Amino acid sequence: MVWVSGWKLASAVSNAGGLGLIGAGSMYPEVLQEHIQKCKNATDKPFGVNVPMLYPEIEKIMDIIVTEGVKIVFTSAGNPKTWTSFLKEKGITVVHVVSSVKFALKAELAGVDAIVCEGFEAGGHNGREETTTFTLIPMVKEQVNIPVIAAGGIASGRGMLAAMVLGADGVQIGSRFAATQESSAHINFKNSIVAVKDGDTQLTLKELAPVRLIKNKFFNDLQTLYQQKSTKDDLQKLLGRARAKKGMFEGDLEEGELEIGQIAGLIHKIEPVKEVINEIINDFNEVKAFISKL
Repeated sequence: MVWVSGWKLASAVSNAGGLGLIGAGSMYPEVLQEHIQKCKNATDKPFGVNVPMLYPEIEKIMDIIVTEGVKIVFTSAGNPKTWTSFLKEKGITVVHVVSSVKFALKAELAGVDAIVCEGFEAGGHNGREETTTFTLIPMVKEQVNIPVIAAGGIASGRGMLAAMVLGADGVQIGSRFAATQESSAHINFKNSIVAVKDGDTQLTLKELAPVRLIKNKFFNDLQTLYQQKSTKDDLQKLLGRARAKKGMFEGDLEEGELEIGQIAGLIHKIEPVKEVINEIINDFNEVKAFISKL
């Protein structure tokens, strides 16, 4: 949720009954601190921060999280052993994002409180295994003894219920909230999410870091490089810097990275967060009640 989930989105989700997360991956330390402080002023409900552990100023980020009294941290893109003990010693609940059974077991061994199991349907950076969410959840649930949160390809109450039937204790939803009014994404990107149909996104750049993107000019330029048998360095050169910011935050739909999940094909309008959560919960309850009568 880089460039998408700032304090406005996180606080709105928490105020509506979910657990809002500030996406620290696109923030300098001082920017994150500002977002945490504004989020605390905007909600009296719990919220958390998602921290990609490959972040270059990770020590400053963690110090700010502790100083500002954040109680929940979701870590991703790195070894959970690195920061889990530090955070838990400060009384912080730690959840780690994984894409395979192997990494789920390593996260449990590292002492995390819960794991997010994210299938390759998800938007943004992803696992190399291309394991789907509904395959991953039961396999992980069979192996671990800590709570399992499903992510990737979930945007409705039906999807939430299906994930929980397969063993998930809860769900994490990204793409649906990227297209909300409170999302910090550019309106051009939000409109492109609503326009997505099945087949309009694809996982690419496995040589660098797998990422699911909307097929735009930048994506097509990547495919041209692949056809030319280009090297990893060629791909890195085309990628350059700040592609995600250019596309998702600045609204360049041609040259920017447009990270979104396959489930965007079910997102048809830009709504307030509260309405989205109400729709998801109502859908969940209606389908659950229907199934109980079968």
